[in-house]
Amino acid sequence: MKRPQNAIGIGWAGPTIAYAGTQAQKDRYLFALLSGEEIWCQLFSEPGAGSDLASLTTRAVRDGDEWVVNGQKVWTSGAQHSQFGILLARTNPDASKHKGITYFICPMDAPGIEIRPIKEMTGGETFNEVFLTDVRLPVDAVVGEVNDGWRLAKVTLGNERVSLSTGGILWGHGPTAEDLLKQVKESGGVADPVMRQRVVAMWIEHQILEIIRLRTLTARLKGEQPGPEASVRKILADEHGQHVAALARDLAGAEALLVPKDMVGGMWHYAFLFAQALTIGGGTGHVQRNIVGERVLGLPHEPSA
Repeated sequence: MKRPQNAIGIGWAGPTIAYAGTQAQKDRYLFALLSGEEIWCQLFSEPGAGSDLASLTTRAVRDGDEWVVNGQKVWTSGAQHSQFGILLARTNPDASKHKGITYFICPMDAPGIEIRPIKEMTGGETFNEVFLTDVRLPVDAVVGEVNDGWRLAKVTLGNERVSLSTGGILWGHGPTAEDLLKQVKESGGVADPVMRQRVVAMWIEHQILEIIRLRTLTARLKGEQPGPEASVRKILADEHGQHVAALARDLAGAEALLVPKDMVGGMWHYAFLFAQALTIGGGTGHVQRNIVGERVLGLPHEPSA
């Protein structure tokens, strides 16, 4: 049975709701999320809070039995197709930036939500700007405790890094190193020794990522949440995706300058254009290296602004 195309719901929102949601929230959202009946998006990043997500300024103010949300989110994948979003908003502006954030479930058809797709150089519209103006959410839209949202955001982000480095080279989608190697074999192999070495290096990267994936899977089966190893894997997987796409381009030679009309060629053309986003989205490669440096190698924390 094929898994529904609901990556953010299944990989991000679902594990967090299962971890910290009420029983009513689990009963309401998890089955429809797993079946793909309800699609989810992630309302985290903002124009001024991307790599430093805890600096977010979207506000949620309590008004009786509701929260009133105002702010702007950006790079929201699939917002225009989603029924729900996981939303971070600041609920205590007087607390330190990591302490005054709350984690909400936000219906994407709520009054006051405006979604504007962002056109990419691939021609697609994966990402969106989302504007929230006096959006009212019920009190039971809070996941976990009020002002404890950053702790849950870290659970989501850990699962996001795992999900984004699984499967195809484009954050779990698109072609893989196996697909490219198959095409190389079917075309008769590679004669140039330098290009042949690049093919071998690509395959070694693929195998290393598979081993890390199995280690992560073992930890999850034990009930452990993703740790810094998820950052290691995302660093490797994002750069691997770019290596695979660049190798496919170079193997194609001058034909790579053309926009193919066939599905196989078009897949690689799209992959090369989209691969430029891999080391930026879902936490930049620089952010992931800071996490590894601080939490694995024990290096000093970056000075806080």
